[in-house]
Amino acid sequence: MALPDFHQVEEEGEEPLVVRFPGIPSQVARARGLVTAALGRDHPLYDDCVLLTSELATNAILHSRSGDGGSFTVSVRAAESLVRVLVKDGGSSGPPCACRTGTQATSGRGLPLIETLSHRWGFVRENGATSVWFELRLVMIPAQRSAEAV
Repeated sequence: MALPDFHQVEEEGEEPLVVRFPGIPSQVARARGLVTAALGRDHPLYDDCVLLTSELATNAILHSRSGDGGSFTVSVRAAESLVRVLVKDGGSSGPPCACRTGTQATSGRGLPLIETLSHRWGFVRENGATSVWFELRLVMIPAQRSAEAV
C-alpha cells in the first residue's frame, strides 16, 4: 500500500508535526500528546485519532526493531475534517497484519481496529523501516426531519 501524499490535502491544514521518540513504552503517552498538540482536545476526530495513534506507537515498540533500543517517528497532519497520522518504525521481519485473533487473545486487535475506524490506512516497507498510516475524515450527516416537523 502506498503512503498518503502529505503534500496534497483537499483542505488547507497546518504543516505536519513530526517527532522522533525513543522506542520505549513510556513514549506511547508522548505520541498521544503529539496528537493533542496537533488537534486539541475539542477536535471532533480527537478521540479516535488518539486511540489509533496509541495502537501504532505500541506496535512500533512491541513488533519492530524500534523496541530494541531504536526509535519511532510520528507525523500528524490535521485539517478541519481530515487527520493523517504516520508512524515510522525500525522495521521487522514480517509485514504488519490486520489478522483476526481469537476471542481469548490478549493482543492482535490494533490493526483491525485501525482498519475499522479509519477512512483508509496502509503501510510501506522500505530501507529496513515500516511506515503505517491512517486517515480519519469527519463526515457530517444532515439531520433528518421528523414526520411531526413536516
